Amino acid sequence: MKTPAIRRIAASSLFLGMFALPGLCLAQQNAGPQRSAPPPVSPAPAPTPAPAQAAFAPAPTAPAAPGQMIKIPAGTRVAVVLENGISTRGAKPGDSVYFHTSFPITQNNRVIVPVGSYLRGELTESKRPGKVKGRGEFRMKLDTLIFPNGYTVDLNAEPRSADSGGKTTMDSEGTVQGPGGKGQDAKTAAETTVTGAGIGAIADGAKGAGIGAGIGGLAGLGAILLTRGPEAELPRGSSLDVVLEHDLFLDTNQIQFRNVGSANPLTPPPPQQP
Repeated sequence: MKTPAIRRIAASSLFLGMFALPGLCLAQQNAGPQRSAPPPVSPAPAPTPAPAQAAFAPAPTAPAAPGQMIKIPAGTRVAVVLENGISTRGAKPGDSVYFHTSFPITQNNRVIVPVGSYLRGELTESKRPGKVKGRGEFRMKLDTLIFPNGYTVDLNAEPRSADSGGKTTMDSEGTVQGPGGKGQDAKTAAETTVTGAGIGAIADGAKGAGIGAGIGGLAGLGAILLTRGPEAELPRGSSLDVVLEHDLFLDTNQIQFRNVGSANPLTPPPPQQP
């Protein structure tokens, strides 16, 4: 019973093999060497480099919180020494002036402003002496206080007294004034009068002396009219008292209460002519 079925399957396999064998032979013939160039192959994209690791940077230090504020009341006097000389001969409004403290300011047995702190200000007015009348004068104000540790605060202060070692004075409003020129004018007139009289006497006796004195007096008057009076000057090393115009508030975190400071070497003012 099973033999005819087996025969039919074998006959079908033989039949299919007869048709498949030429196709396999044809495929083997077509699989010969390739004559045309293969299509170009796109290069593989270069690997993206990993981002460089950022250099380690320390986080910025947060500024210290301000501490308790202490007050230096208005009217407090500060002893200072002038660092740069001032003269109405060349000074003009806006020029800077520099000082350093020569005595500490204390409060409740603690040092608030040490010796050696710096003050900066500027000239607000400057006037040369006149040729006939008028004195040389200038005014200044101080606007910055710098502690030795760099702590800087705004300041509103003006000088009220000055010691220059000469005849320059300061009034109650802080105006620095040069000496008057009347004494020098009288001296100039007297010298020229005597000189003229002597020349006239040599030339023509008593009559000539009178004429010469008159001519000498006129010459002295002309010299007075052409010459300015003494300049107002504060030389380097002059001592001044500065008065606070308003309350000054300071951060306790910035103050070294036990540091008295160090005194800068004083430069004495040059000797003044009498």
